[in-house]
Amino acid sequence: MPHISLPEGVPGIRSLVLFRPDTGQPLYELAQILLRGESPLSPAERELIATYVSFLNACVFCSCSHAAAARYLYKDEQQTVDLVLEDYQNAPISDKLKALLTIAGRVQKDARTVSTDDVALARSFGATDRDIHDTVLIAATFCMFNRYVDGLATIAPAKDDISAYAQMGERMGTIGYVMPKPVSAAV
Repeated sequence: MPHISLPEGVPGIRSLVLFRPDTGQPLYELAQILLRGESPLSPAERELIATYVSFLNACVFCSCSHAAAARYLYKDEQQTVDLVLEDYQNAPISDKLKALLTIAGRVQKDARTVSTDDVALARSFGATDRDIHDTVLIAATFCMFNRYVDGLATIAPAKDDISAYAQMGERMGTIGYVMPKPVSAAV
């Protein structure tokens, strides 16, 4: 049960941005820039970073919805997303992305632990300053989003509600991050 009065039936951050559109709009704009804007990282890779950080934070809504978006964008027949969440070091992703996920994981736990060795390893696999910057910013932003969603106890479909999350993933994968329409009161 949410800690504040939120629109009924609207899960996760969507209910929060409807509650407070003046703060929700810039949050959605930030998500759109980070996950769909110009970047050397593909949208699927950026969604995977958001998924991984949300998974580490045990945020059900964010980890499941962004995993669904990553699956949609990867056209995930090889179960890439699930393999990354099980053991990213042995998942079928590039060494560069593995090194960036290491950095994202350090940001999630304690950003001060990102080391010059972590950055050097990412660079050795071809990561640019922009790749490293975007990874750290996505990881930091999703720590905030996760805490926002869970700190106010928003509702979320069950982890195993594959259909609900698949619909969210397709929406995020196609239209990106646009403010939801306000829920009209029953007449």
